[in-house]
Amino acid sequence: MIGYAAIDLNANNGVAVMLDEHDRVLPQRRLPNRLEEVVSALTPYRGELKAVAAGSTSKWYWLVDGLQEQHSAVLMVNASAVNTYEGLTYRKS
Repeated sequence: MIGYAAIDLNANNGVAVMLDEHDRVLPQRRLPNRLEEVVSALTPYRGELKAVAAGSTSKWYWLVDGLQEQHSAVLMVNASAVNTYEGLTYRKS
């Protein structure tokens, strides 16, 4: 059973990950930053999702507003404030 979806937004795309009730990563997809693409990717799991967590430094409004209009619970995540992930950011040189 899927518990949560997490979407890490970048400038022109986002990586969507599904997590089960044991926090195991299930399907993972890179999606363009278009609401219809994100909604389409989440639709098969809609009945199972407790919430969608979105992480972004800027320009996340379209996603949060769009998902809320679709009656999805949305949580904003400040990755730098989550100690578990502190120091795990990877930057390609």
